Amino acid sequence: MKDAWDDRKKAIENEYFHRQEQKLIDQMKRNAEDSLVKNHCHNHCPKCGETIEPMTFREVPLDRCRGCGGVWLGPNDLKILAEKDHRSWFDLWFRQEEKDLTDEEF
Repeated sequence: MKDAWDDRKKAIENEYFHRQEQKLIDQMKRNAEDSLVKNHCHNHCPKCGETIEPMTFREVPLDRCRGCGGVWLGPNDLKILAEKDHRSWFDLWFRQEEKDLTDEEF
């Protein structure tokens, strides 16, 4: 009977360590993917591949693509922008975009 309990303890212990190792492996995979994306997309738009230029909007650093017009935010940038008066900056942002597009047409 003692052998069965020892085997059970070892099995539970092995299962615990297996789960811990799997969590570490998953975290390492995510970190490797993030690093790979950052290295390949450094200063390039992830959508179209054009060079992006840093800009500041409402004291929040952003990256803007000249090619497709995409705006890339950092992890907390959208939260910071959302906390500001969203109607004024949001309307201003899109009015400026429309103005830029009409200026480019002429």
